[in-house]
Amino acid sequence: MIAPALLSLLSWLYLAFLHGRFWQDGERLAPAQPTTAPPVAIIVPARDEAEVIARSIGSLLAQDYPGPFRVVLVDDGSSDDTAAIARALPGAERLTVIAGTPRPADWAGKLWAVQQGVAATEEPLVLLTDADIEHDPTHLATLVAHAGHLGADMVSEMVELSCESPAERVLIPAFPYLFALLYPFAWVNNPLWRTAAAAGGTILIRRHALERIGGIAAIRGALIDDVALAKAVKRGGRIWLGHSRQARSIRPYPGPGEIWGMIARSAYVQLGYSPLMLALSLLGLTLVFLVPPLAVLTGSWVAKGIGLAAWAIMARSFWPTLHRFRLSPLWTPVLPAVALFYMAATIGSAINHHRGRGVVWKRRAYTGQQA
Repeated sequence: MIAPALLSLLSWLYLAFLHGRFWQDGERLAPAQPTTAPPVAIIVPARDEAEVIARSIGSLLAQDYPGPFRVVLVDDGSSDDTAAIARALPGAERLTVIAGTPRPADWAGKLWAVQQGVAATEEPLVLLTDADIEHDPTHLATLVAHAGHLGADMVSEMVELSCESPAERVLIPAFPYLFALLYPFAWVNNPLWRTAAAAGGTILIRRHALERIGGIAAIRGALIDDVALAKAVKRGGRIWLGHSRQARSIRPYPGPGEIWGMIARSAYVQLGYSPLMLALSLLGLTLVFLVPPLAVLTGSWVAKGIGLAAWAIMARSFWPTLHRFRLSPLWTPVLPAVALFYMAATIGSAINHHRGRGVVWKRRAYTGQQA
């Protein structure tokens, strides 16, 4: 057990000091007003969101933005009262509701809805957001101000996730932590690095940048559309990614089953539907997250010491994420068990794909490899 423990420790030394400081609490923007306030089109695709649409659209209509803006809700074949609830909201004079048309075969459903919203607008700035995100009144102005300050083509924020139920408190903080492990924010924000990522809940993009990459059609089949969009934009422009303190998800995940579904929906897609990438990913996660506690519990005294050192670095790297979720550092020892849960959900994602079940979301199934 000494050799695996030592390899795990070396991996953690690399991750802690040389991997873009992924564990640090990424930049969070304070409320700000832009020096110039170009017109903004806010595009919201929605499908069966009657439970949350009033809060999300209501928060967008109430934005304290000094320039002109409008909200375009694309009703993507909802079977509930999503559109009617939105139309009845105060401030609906800023709201346009579009009844989405049937999705072409080679388009992901959400992206086809976004495409219809983009095509119906002409504002130079476009904010793409989800129907289950609530925004502070200062959020739009802050995003526009930051994009102007950086001269960025696209700015994106990972919104605050619901962390109320016991399952959420145990399992949800690892989601942004592992996302940052895959895409260190410092590398994403450095124009010299190729690493690119975005968080789909909040993406502000300049229309000319969107047109430069070929529009939404350039990523029309992507199921992980935010990362695909970021990669396309960064090839010829500048992007920025941070954590939000002005927007939050209002979709709860009350139990482990809902969180499992959230992970399994895109995990195997992220790996390119590749069994080899799945095996390598599971091997890497085992080495990094499972070997340290195994060494402490089952190894020799030397292996225990090495494993404990690796586990300590792992735990310390999780502190900033726990702090952001207002959780105690005493939660850090559970990270290996949480990683095991995420690994199992990833395996479940692969099994679903190879059994022909694919990705199921909002009464739609995607079984092919869409990239």
